[in-house]
Amino acid sequence: MTKVLIIGGGFAGCISAEMLHAKGYTDITLVERAPVLGGGCRTYTYGGHPYTLGPRHFLTRREEVFEFLNRSCPMRRYDQGHEFLTYIERDQAFYHFPIHRDEVDDMPDAEQIRRELAEAPGAEGARNLEEYWVFSVGPTLYDKFVDGYSRKMWNIESNTELTDFGFTPKGVALKTGPKAAWTEAISGFPHALDGYNSYFEIATRHAKVHLDTTIEDYDIANYRVKIAGEWHTYDLIISTISPEIILKDAYGPLRWAGRDFLKLVLPVEKILPDDIYFLYYANAEPFTRVVEYKKFYHYDSPTSLIGIEVPSTRNKLYPYPTKADQALHRRYIEALPKNVFSIGRNGSYRYLDVALTIEQCMDLFKDL
Repeated sequence: MTKVLIIGGGFAGCISAEMLHAKGYTDITLVERAPVLGGGCRTYTYGGHPYTLGPRHFLTRREEVFEFLNRSCPMRRYDQGHEFLTYIERDQAFYHFPIHRDEVDDMPDAEQIRRELAEAPGAEGARNLEEYWVFSVGPTLYDKFVDGYSRKMWNIESNTELTDFGFTPKGVALKTGPKAAWTEAISGFPHALDGYNSYFEIATRHAKVHLDTTIEDYDIANYRVKIAGEWHTYDLIISTISPEIILKDAYGPLRWAGRDFLKLVLPVEKILPDDIYFLYYANAEPFTRVVEYKKFYHYDSPTSLIGIEVPSTRNKLYPYPTKADQALHRRYIEALPKNVFSIGRNGSYRYLDVALTIEQCMDLFKDL
């Protein structure tokens, strides 16, 4: 019988437990250092209001990915997508993001922007995030919407440092037609007030789950981990944590951006306009994003909860999109033994959301 170890009980770990059991694996152990499953997608409550540590809406272009989750965690679909606004202090105005062509005409520097749009060569050949945006929409829109926000988010001096930038436009750099983001994708969120929480329990019901458990040492070359002073050996290891941890910083640390999360309940039933789910702040504010959680949970209350995200180095949430950091991650992956797989956002060192994590697990386990 193949002994399987899953390290980490976030979405990637829970999906792995479900898919491996479906493939016939019966001896599955999942170790999670937190007291609960779900990682950053776990729903908590504050003042009765449900929330996650940042918005965790579901986006995919693949119906089978949506249905994989929907069958055990019933999902609400948003056929019109989600709308987001960015506050531009210099204009004293909110505009949609992705940047929308129709709103350019309302900007005080519209004539300059139209001229730059006409002269923009297109993003082909862009070598970094700054070039991608300047080549796509011109310097003025880049400066308004992206430059300061991105440098604040990543704590960098220049966006020329960022060389893996495909996810940044939320679909397109300059949008026409509907103002919602990702209108070409399936958008969703769980019906339940506890969000995805029930799925984490369902997915791991056939595994031996050890919560509040720390792995003290790793001997990955021999498929061993030490827990509570004892070594345990496995045949297959699925790691959803950073490979720098399981390989004990063999090649040096990977860089991560983090977030501090502030919760604020306000004495109003509704804060944002009906179609707006959250706000970006692209100026000198210390925070980057503000989310009204009622928009996702449909929670009934005379008050409303907002979450405020502040860039931080106190946790590891966002892998750095640079060639150097990606190359370092590849060194770690190439050093893993044959039957050790590093998956999920932290394990892959990629900006994976819920749907992309499901896709990754589908691809990995279909032939395992």
